[in-house]
Amino acid sequence: MSSALATQPEPAPVAGSSQPRLTDNTLLASAGAVLLLAPLAFGAVEPWSVFALETCSMLLLAVWASRQWINRELNGSDHVLYRPMAAFFVLVLMQWAVGTTAYRHVTYSHLLLYAAYGMLAFVVTQTLRRSSQFEMLARLFAVYGALVAAFAVLQGLAPNGKLYWIWALEQGGSIYGPYVNHNHYAGLMEMLTPFPLVLAATRFTNGNRKIAVAGIAALMAASIFLSGSRGGMAAFVAQMVVLGILLVRKREGRWKQPLLLGAFLAMVIVFLVWMGGNELTRRLISIHSEAREEINGGVRLSIDRDCLRMLIKRPFLGWGLGTFPIVYPEFRSFYTTFFVNQAHNDYLQLLVETGLVGFSIAVWFLVLTFRQAATKLKDWTETASGAITVAAMLGCVGILVHSFLDFNLQIPANAALFYVLCAIAASAPLQESQRRRVLRRRSLIVEPSPETAVS
Repeated sequence: MSSALATQPEPAPVAGSSQPRLTDNTLLASAGAVLLLAPLAFGAVEPWSVFALETCSMLLLAVWASRQWINRELNGSDHVLYRPMAAFFVLVLMQWAVGTTAYRHVTYSHLLLYAAYGMLAFVVTQTLRRSSQFEMLARLFAVYGALVAAFAVLQGLAPNGKLYWIWALEQGGSIYGPYVNHNHYAGLMEMLTPFPLVLAATRFTNGNRKIAVAGIAALMAASIFLSGSRGGMAAFVAQMVVLGILLVRKREGRWKQPLLLGAFLAMVIVFLVWMGGNELTRRLISIHSEAREEINGGVRLSIDRDCLRMLIKRPFLGWGLGTFPIVYPEFRSFYTTFFVNQAHNDYLQLLVETGLVGFSIAVWFLVLTFRQAATKLKDWTETASGAITVAAMLGCVGILVHSFLDFNLQIPANAALFYVLCAIAASAPLQESQRRRVLRRRSLIVEPSPETAVS
């Protein structure tokens, strides 16, 4: 559903002018730059980087609004996710205003951060309209992902215990790439890897380019395993299962895409054997024993039980967004000298902080995301709308699986990218130029499906 409220007649376009298109692309590229620079600032967890993320988001929204003012029109499109996002904002605003939160200042800070996520998602959904922009975004994510993954692997081969080999950690951590926590690096790669992988699986690349982007995706995927993140490994496996199902269910019945997926996984394995060595083997072997220890009463299971007791105390509106580390010591059931700052399960933490009301809104948000995405999956290897939907959806699947084990959605850089990917997956189909439609139809005629060829 779209709306266009013109305050005066629209001026006739100047011949050869491409200002609206350039403006859309500039805004979209700027939003992409904000999303991709945030992870480099340690995941945007420091006060200065949070401020930068919020400021850039507000500036992008202001630029979009000023363009509407200059053009003397309000030309914006509705989006299926605006309603649940607005409902969640109102809930947190009510927690802060009414005083149901355990700590108003923290909830207010998280409310501003959540507003920044919403502004970024809004700008992206209002400017991502054409099929050509999918290729721009996918290539941007692929190049960026390759550089960050290469840096992370190099850092893993020659570590010195410091971020970027410069900044020492004050409270310890498991450094990988630009993140203090290797699980959060894995979360970033889970969201970025599907873009070069989808490029390689679709008609948008061919020949040597297809091999190159598949190699980039293999490097990014391999770095997830090299980071040692158990949640990241499980999330990547889930992503590949979903992608395999989508490829197998294609009506054309072609064998090229499933074969390409198999070749991609083989590239990942070869890279892991080459780079991982005995250290990766030891990490993979330890997963079983560590998981068994958690099931038998490890720290994470204790935190999960404590979270349920917190939920029972305030079941409807929760303790306030962002207040988990403040309230949790009162409910902690085990002794530790460490500060438990997160629940290590985003679902339980959401329940604790926003109650059943907030959790219901989140379920509404995700149902709308995947239901809208499912309407664009037909011929997804041939259309830009389908390709970008699959890439964004796979990124969301990765984080949603990983969120059972870690807290990626508490890291601003990862959370912002996740919300934008959800918005992209649930967006209306991209506009395709007449020239691209003709080229696509010709390619379908030139390359008939196996069933047509046999008949």
